Amino acid sequence: MPVPLLQEKVSNSDSSTATITAPLSMDLQNKREKLKEMALHFVEDIRPEMKEDIYDPSYQDEVGPPPKHEYVWRNIIIMALLHLGALYGITLVPGCKAYTWLWVLLCYVFSGLGITAGAHRLWSHRTYKARLPLRLFLIIANTMAFQTYVYEWARDHRVHHKFTETHADPHNSRRGFFFCHVGWLLVRKHPAVKEKGGSLDLSDLKAEKLLMFQKRYYKPSVLLMCFILPTLVPWYCWGETFQHSLCVATFLRSVLTHNMTWLVNSAAHLYGYRPYDKNIDARENALVSLGTLGEGFHNYHHTFPYDYSTSEYRWNLNFTTFFIDCMAAIGLAYDLKKVPKASILARIKRTGDGSYKSG
Repeated sequence: MPVPLLQEKVSNSDSSTATITAPLSMDLQNKREKLKEMALHFVEDIRPEMKEDIYDPSYQDEVGPPPKHEYVWRNIIIMALLHLGALYGITLVPGCKAYTWLWVLLCYVFSGLGITAGAHRLWSHRTYKARLPLRLFLIIANTMAFQTYVYEWARDHRVHHKFTETHADPHNSRRGFFFCHVGWLLVRKHPAVKEKGGSLDLSDLKAEKLLMFQKRYYKPSVLLMCFILPTLVPWYCWGETFQHSLCVATFLRSVLTHNMTWLVNSAAHLYGYRPYDKNIDARENALVSLGTLGEGFHNYHHTFPYDYSTSEYRWNLNFTTFFIDCMAAIGLAYDLKKVPKASILARIKRTGDGSYKSG
């Protein structure tokens, strides 16, 4: 079928007339492209109140050797003792009562949600809003996880997103697997991390009394929630031995929670596909998602940090999204931010590595 033509008459200097023919469809195609570009800009306004976690490509590391590591011996000793206790706990697992196994699973999921649904998706990225009962639940769960108080966790995570894979990134994956997995917790922060972390607007976190209360009383509350309570419940309620309660329900469970969270910083930045943005190191890693209640869709998350699901696939390997949706169904969570499908597909076409498979 012939393409309709648009004819224009143009007058030149010698008063002659030239006729220019152009396909009408080209004009329509240009309009469609403009609409697509506008849709990409609209997605940036999905969360107008929060921009502190949006990647800043203009930042570059200063030229020169990195500073020498300054070891934090307190953290080294604590982590060493926890892991030694967990290793011994592995040998005790076969002798545990069935209720103890269930208790460990319950505490693992509970404390994991304190990180994923709480410190990460709610407070670091403001991808949804939560009413007081849910915020209380998440702050208690977060304390059990023993991964520092939310204010510090969220600040470091926003810096990680804004200056990812630079010296200003607290767990820069380009410094090796061990460093981004756990090593960054065992040494002093790079000066760039402190500088950029201090430049962020954290007024939303400071304004939440619940977060400031946790920060003020973190040490006694983490002692109670992470160590005392998980040990006493099996020992007192169903007669588990104190040794099994301490080494399995407390040490082993805590170390599992820590290492699964750390895999998001290490494995999900080093191994996997980049279907949404091939220009960043964050990757899609299904195994990490399985162990972290849905946090392994990391290429998507760094491309769209304002999406409450951290994935376009909702409940697929994503228990945290299921939990938030359940809270929304009963009115405890609301204003859930979700990236439009058209924006996702446009970004895949523009910057993806070609590995994307719908569904």
